[in-house]
Amino acid sequence: MTGRTYRKPPWMARTIGARMAARFNPAVSRLSVPGRATGRWHTVSVAVLEHEGQRYLLAAGGDTDWSLNLRAAGHGRLQHKGHVEDFTAAEVPIDQRPPLIGAYLGRFAKMPTVARTFRALPDPAQHPTFHLTSASPH
Repeated sequence: MTGRTYRKPPWMARTIGARMAARFNPAVSRLSVPGRATGRWHTVSVAVLEHEGQRYLLAAGGDTDWSLNLRAAGHGRLQHKGHVEDFTAAEVPIDQRPPLIGAYLGRFAKMPTVARTFRALPDPAQHPTFHLTSASPH
């Protein structure tokens, strides 16, 4: 793939922070998405944005593996506080992302690396954004 924009998180955020975030930060959920090449499910920690009664996932780091997988699959699974939910995802057009990015920063900028990542990747086109629709709770 050419032109992939991705800002790799620091080692501490990748290896320790991501694993601990879902346990200790109530704003963080576990996202599972089937891989675009293998179909094997991959799980990462994410912050789900609730904005104007809708839910969104924003890839702060750019074209992350989870965002590329979600774009390809169009569906995934969220786990939060023992509740598991299947969902479908539709990518938000670039021109509709700025207010969502503003809301995301307003809610999550104090999380490690979030504000710094958006400063390094200032273009809304660099942040895949998905609108989530619940498919079925487990």
